[in-house]
Amino acid sequence: MAGVILRNVSKTFGDVTISKDINLDINDGEFVVFVGPSGCGKSTLLRMIAGLEDISSGDLLIGEQRMNDVPPAERGVGMVFQSYALYPHLSVADNMSFGLKLAGTHKTEIQQRVLQAADILQLSPLLDRQPKALSGGQRQRVAIGRTLVAEPNVFLLDEPLSNLDAALRVQMRIELARLHKRLGCTMIYVTHDQIEAMTLAHKIVVLDGGAISQVGKPLELYHYPANRFVAGFIGSPKMNFLPVTVLAVEPQQVEVEIMGQTRLWLTVDGSNVTVGEPMTLGIRPEHLLDADSSQHQLYGEILVVEQLGNETQIHLQLPGYAEPLVYRHHDVAVVAEGVPLAIGIPAERCHLFHADGRACRRLHPEPGV
Repeated sequence: MAGVILRNVSKTFGDVTISKDINLDINDGEFVVFVGPSGCGKSTLLRMIAGLEDISSGDLLIGEQRMNDVPPAERGVGMVFQSYALYPHLSVADNMSFGLKLAGTHKTEIQQRVLQAADILQLSPLLDRQPKALSGGQRQRVAIGRTLVAEPNVFLLDEPLSNLDAALRVQMRIELARLHKRLGCTMIYVTHDQIEAMTLAHKIVVLDGGAISQVGKPLELYHYPANRFVAGFIGSPKMNFLPVTVLAVEPQQVEVEIMGQTRLWLTVDGSNVTVGEPMTLGIRPEHLLDADSSQHQLYGEILVVEQLGNETQIHLQLPGYAEPLVYRHHDVAVVAEGVPLAIGIPAERCHLFHADGRACRRLHPEPGV
């Protein structure tokens, strides 16, 4: 097994910069997820680690060895792609062993590795089947098994679940987590799905425009985002953002006014905040409250009600603000569109952002971080 280190790694195509000065340490045995919107450079970064893309500048180390000029086959990495890329005329066993046969591995060792991988991935009863006789989840396990038999030091997975339906994605997330726990190897996983990132990762790397916005544990990014981009990307539904004006500043708290409706003190670092400064307050939909549960309320008109059974998502139009506020009620809520509604806003769950997107450091302790 091996860790991965990136130092000032950049990738350019002509005048276009895809990755910008990436500095990242991935420890041996970690499950790290690269997450971000389409076009943020996460797959390109993974391909540079694999050796499928050249590094324009900077250094890549795997197991303390510089890998910039080392061929992909000699890096000790294995990659699982978004497409299963299975040979349709070969059996599961032959698909899994194909790379080992090309490498000249002894037949006995090939059989041993295939049987071991099939046992780990619960593919043993399917070894004689062809891909057309498999479900989507089973095909994905075969693709993972093909990489597993090569015994790489680092697993690279590029959106491996994106072709599966919702139920299969949940099942495969659980299977991937169990596989990592069993193998204890280094895994680097690319996805645009922040739920996959939150549930799988030991450490999440959030990318935006080719640069790293924040690196941290899932709950650290959820409770203490470094900027507005991370705050809006991590969490579903995404965080609500409201314009506020700063009324008073103290070292460990800031008083703000929300659109003339209410004032509240936020427990954030006030060292770089000035009175009168226009800022943005962030509050997650699941942290809003019924009006009688908080001394601070916001008032608006219900635009849309989404009944999901286990919860109700209420979209509220606040006066003078185009963006609807989303309130996530953790049960069935009997409300109607077009009627007024008041909701509570707890100060201790709020975030505060500067105009350039930087977050004021929250001082309220959160569980699990």
